Amino acid sequence: MKEQNHKFTSPSVGVLDSREVIREIARFVGEEPARFYRVVIGTDSQSRNINGEGEIDFVTAIIVHREGRGARYFWRKEKVKKKPVLREKIYTETTMSLATAEEMVPLLREAISAAKYDFEIHIDVGAIGPTRDMIKEVVGMVQGSGYKAKTKPESWGASSVADKHT
Repeated sequence: MKEQNHKFTSPSVGVLDSREVIREIARFVGEEPARFYRVVIGTDSQSRNINGEGEIDFVTAIIVHREGRGARYFWRKEKVKKKPVLREKIYTETTMSLATAEEMVPLLREAISAAKYDFEIHIDVGAIGPTRDMIKEVVGMVQGSGYKAKTKPESWGASSVADKHT
């Protein structure tokens, strides 16, 4: 059973829908239009047992980073009542990031010239640790969908920003 939240939260603006997130990103880019930006989507998860029931919180973050001059981010959380299995969690994180990209990228392209930013999906897997065997698979999922993939230690969108809210 999945409890979905289609709204994003901004630490500086509050609760926003997808179009409002894009407006905020466009406003941020418009403040310094000569600069270059990086737009990142990343998802992280945290598992817990509550009264013997497995539950996983998934947090997806959208970050707009002004190279060398700050960033803004937006996040949303979804709860899944399920026993945590690492491989399944990593696939779900990646799928959630891809679904968010499919929702947001067309809106982003309407609002901001693609020449102004790089777009990346950050995946919470790395060459060291239990997720190392999944790198090729999840990077392939992201690249096969037409996006640039970053893994640890460069996947700060998932491992730092999204992680802050799990």
